This record gives sequence, C-alpha cells and structure tokens, in this order.
Amino acid sequence: MMPRLGQKYEVEIETISKPIAEYQTDEYFELDLPTAPAVMVGEEIVVEGADVAEDKLEMVICQHLGLPAQEPQKQGFLGRIFGK
Repeated sequence: MMPRLGQKYEVEIETISKPIAEYQTDEYFELDLPTAPAVMVGEEIVVEGADVAEDKLEMVICQHLGLPAQEPQKQGFLGRIFGK
C-alpha cells in the first residue's frame, strides 16, 4: 500500500523496521516517536499501535499536500464486481 501511494502522490516513503526490543528502550521513548507500528505523514501521527485503512492514509496524504480529498474507493468483493 505505501509504495503505491508514494508513487501516486510522488511523496517519499520511509519504512523503519527494528526488533521490538529496540522500540521499548528508554532511548526510543526519549525521541518522542510513536509506538510501533505507526504511520506518520510529515509530523502528524496518523495511527499509532495499530494498522491504518488505506483510504484514511490517502486522505491524510492529500491534506498534507494541499490536494482535494479523493473519493472513497468501493469496498468489498461484491462492490468491485457490481460497481456499487
């Protein structure tokens, strides 16, 4: 999802992956970064400690770039088949 949105909106995507033990150190908490897993757009924490829905992330990216919000995509298997 992230690389696709990065290409669509020409934004830089940085993925940081560390062992869980590194996210639970005093040094990490001193950095004032969100609890993993997390997604940030610019300085805004979109979600912390959970997954994020693609449409919500896309909305925040659009706001960050000053673009109009995208129409929500159709959800579900039947919606894709029947276009509803």
